Amino acid sequence: MSKNVVWQDDYWLLLLQLYLRKPVGVKPLYSRDMVSLSLELHIAPQALQSRMQQIARLETPRIERIWNTYSGNSRRLARAVALLREMKGFGAADNFYDGVEIQETFEKDFRPLAEDDRFSPVMLILILNLYFQLTPITMVSETPEVQELARLLKTKATDVAFILDIFQRFDPYLKREEVIVTPLLLPCQQVWQRFAHMEPNTLDAYAKELRVFFES
Repeated sequence: MSKNVVWQDDYWLLLLQLYLRKPVGVKPLYSRDMVSLSLELHIAPQALQSRMQQIARLETPRIERIWNTYSGNSRRLARAVALLREMKGFGAADNFYDGVEIQETFEKDFRPLAEDDRFSPVMLILILNLYFQLTPITMVSETPEVQELARLLKTKATDVAFILDIFQRFDPYLKREEVIVTPLLLPCQQVWQRFAHMEPNTLDAYAKELRVFFES
């Protein structure tokens, strides 16, 4: 469910601290630090990256003042950020976001699955992308691409192969009718329904962006 989030000027401090983290500059959309801040603020990475680009351009007088005040003094910035988190109650999300509209979709994608906390929807999305690059006979743990993705996701190649096998159950071209009992069936079906009909190039580009999360 998509909702609007109220941006607060104090958030510039959090974003500037991330911007100044080496290598200095606008961070990749799904870098782990960007996603962590997005989850903390309940603001999608796309919105944060857009704001970060404003920092790079020193787009407004407000941003310029913050830059001049903090960019050359990391300790001062760290103190200001720590005070902000303490005052705003970042550890008490229910109170802090009371009455604030939030966006839940991207957050759920990065959280562990309730059905199996070894996986998250973003992991399933990457496995689905691999699905469309393989043939059924190569969707096994011995396949180098399966092993490479397993290393990236820090899971077993047999687990990736198992997810690929689940996706085969939803592929209308394969017409597999064997019954499979696993708590991962529903999460895989949901990811299939969301992304399987996407243009392959579009899904692949999205998967490449998501890979940064696991590489960082």
